Amino acid sequence: MSPRSEDPRRDATGSRRGSSARTGRGAEPRAGEPGVGGISGARAYTPRGRTVRENSEQRDPVDRPERAARSVAGGGGQRRTPRSSRAADPFRPALQVLDGGRTGQARAGRRDAPAAGRTGVVRTVRARPVGAEPFDDDEPPAPRRRPGPRAPRRPERPAARRPSRKPRRPPKLADPTRRLRLGTLLTLALFATIGIRLVFLQTADTPAFAGGGVSDRLNRVELPAPRGAIYDRSGALLAHSVEARYVSADPVLVENVGATAKALSPLLGVPVSELVEKMRPRTLNGKVLRFQYLARGVPIDKAKQVAALELKGIYLHRDERREVPGGDLAANLIGFTGQDMVGLEGIEAKYDDLLRGVDGKRVFEAGQGNLAAPIPGGYSQTTPAQPGSSLELTIEQDLQYQAQRMLKAQVDKVRGSVGAAVVMEVPSGEVLAQASHPTYDAADPTRSRPTDREDAATSFVVDPGSVHKAITFGAALQEGLITPETTLPLANTIQKGDQVFRDSHRANGRAMSIPGMLAYSSNVGTITVGEMLGPDRLIDYQKRFGLGRATGEGMPGEATGRLLPADQWSGSSHGSVPIGHSVDATPLQMTAAYAAIANNGTYVQPHLIRATITKGKRTPAPPPVTRPVLSERNAVALRTMLEAVTTVDNATGLAAAVPGYRVAGKTGTGWRYENGVKQPGEVGSFIGMAPAENPRYVVAVFVWSPNGGGGTVAAPAFRDIMGFTLRQKRVPPSTTPAPKFVVYPR
Repeated sequence: MSPRSEDPRRDATGSRRGSSARTGRGAEPRAGEPGVGGISGARAYTPRGRTVRENSEQRDPVDRPERAARSVAGGGGQRRTPRSSRAADPFRPALQVLDGGRTGQARAGRRDAPAAGRTGVVRTVRARPVGAEPFDDDEPPAPRRRPGPRAPRRPERPAARRPSRKPRRPPKLADPTRRLRLGTLLTLALFATIGIRLVFLQTADTPAFAGGGVSDRLNRVELPAPRGAIYDRSGALLAHSVEARYVSADPVLVENVGATAKALSPLLGVPVSELVEKMRPRTLNGKVLRFQYLARGVPIDKAKQVAALELKGIYLHRDERREVPGGDLAANLIGFTGQDMVGLEGIEAKYDDLLRGVDGKRVFEAGQGNLAAPIPGGYSQTTPAQPGSSLELTIEQDLQYQAQRMLKAQVDKVRGSVGAAVVMEVPSGEVLAQASHPTYDAADPTRSRPTDREDAATSFVVDPGSVHKAITFGAALQEGLITPETTLPLANTIQKGDQVFRDSHRANGRAMSIPGMLAYSSNVGTITVGEMLGPDRLIDYQKRFGLGRATGEGMPGEATGRLLPADQWSGSSHGSVPIGHSVDATPLQMTAAYAAIANNGTYVQPHLIRATITKGKRTPAPPPVTRPVLSERNAVALRTMLEAVTTVDNATGLAAAVPGYRVAGKTGTGWRYENGVKQPGEVGSFIGMAPAENPRYVVAVFVWSPNGGGGTVAAPAFRDIMGFTLRQKRVPPSTTPAPKFVVYPR
């Protein structure tokens, strides 16, 4: 077997497997082989590892013999590719580096020459004549030769155009490991710093930061407690709260304060200047206030108009406002509240804490600026409001209305007068009506004068005058100094100190009975009985009858009155005090004193509050204070003697008689004091009880007239009010006539 056939790299045809014969240095193409003539379809490997297929006939059929000749003449040596051709191949330097700088020819030379007759195709490189142009760029460049003997330098090659044999030096690259280590170190340091700071915030300063952050976002909104109602004794509403709206502002969000105030002023009834001041941004304890009331108790229809304006920073929430259905009905008793639902006058002020309850509040986290809204899932705590308790008064609505109407009708007859009327139930001490004139509309108190809003029955301080004489005679009866049959000779005048006291009905020294002294309102007879008592005992009975201190009825600012101590009595005081002068008292105090006479000698504290209602549960008021003043026998005797005032001829109280009923009472003429100063005019009064045989009600009427004449209207007003009360309460008329009284027994 020939060496060719033993070569495992050759195929069955004797050709070397995997390639055609490569031309290189010292290797010449054999005659007759396909590679010599550039036969079409020849294939050769370039130094770049690419296969180039040539078709000499197609490429240059004319020049093919010349190329073959040049190849033979050149001794088979392949010329280096011109610079222009090598530059066109960007991969050539890299291929040279990978090949160790050796050319394809050197590699081909190391291999065994192809045997004769081998079918492999060898591509030869054309020889270029001196001065000829380089090969076309589509010709693959010749591979560089391996180091070894060089071919003689050809002088015809321009030196400037020779390609460089030295491979390009690859660029020096940075060390990536160093940069990676530096970046890792910086990253670890950053994370370590953040971790330490987080641990510090979560442990050391957690309460401070958490508390400070939450407090900055907390908003507080008051939840007004519904105010309790005020009822009369039958459950009729005298004052109650109805649903309304309150208008508030967030000063931080209000954009144009002036324009906003002008738009709201006519709807809220609040001056522009006041609204501007309320919407002015302010701080409290270093925090910006985000809530300010602009108006409260705004009717719903007005609130809808405010909402329609869509003013930024203006909000509406549910509120309430006070409504008084009766207007001026018991207005001087009930009083009124302000816009903030705080009682300012009357019972509304006296029992404000009970009526208004306890406001609730809502504390929640909210954003700031344009995000001023509750934060979902944030801190939120709501304390529900506790509704106020309601009050049930002893007042009876219909009787109160009639008492006010009848008092006004009589008082209006005396110009510039001030009147007070009280209706009290005898057994219980409950005040059924308490009227004042003038009065006002409690639903709109701003249009009234302060004096119109006073309750005359508890604030009207007067010298009661002759109505006080019943106390003097009652004390004398209780002390046993007189009896109903006692008679005393009376002069027309009596002097005490530097003052002379006279009687309107002269006795001219005749003996007068006690009922006669009451019927004619004898000053001389009363002063004489007072001398029997002495200052100390008289003052003691004044206190027993409730003078000198407030009754505790339930009205705010009730006057206490004043009793003149015995050590301050002057000579004239021995005459003035027994007849009701130098004594300060209120109409209510005198009404309670007569109620003790009507109640068989037992004093019962007058009161207006009947019960409280809390969460639907009714709790009766504590029982009133009671104390004995007179014995029942003496009280009945005094009560009977007082009937002479309305039955004896020419008596002072005939105008107070109520048809069909026995009436016991007393007229009076006194003075009014204001801040300790006596006022001009006089105070006319009448206090009585009916039916006299078994009294059910006591009515007192006081009228102060600067020009006099109060006494002429007090008795008729009593008659009208007492008559209506007896009829409304269906009290049967008296079945027995009043006793016959003798003024001058002998």
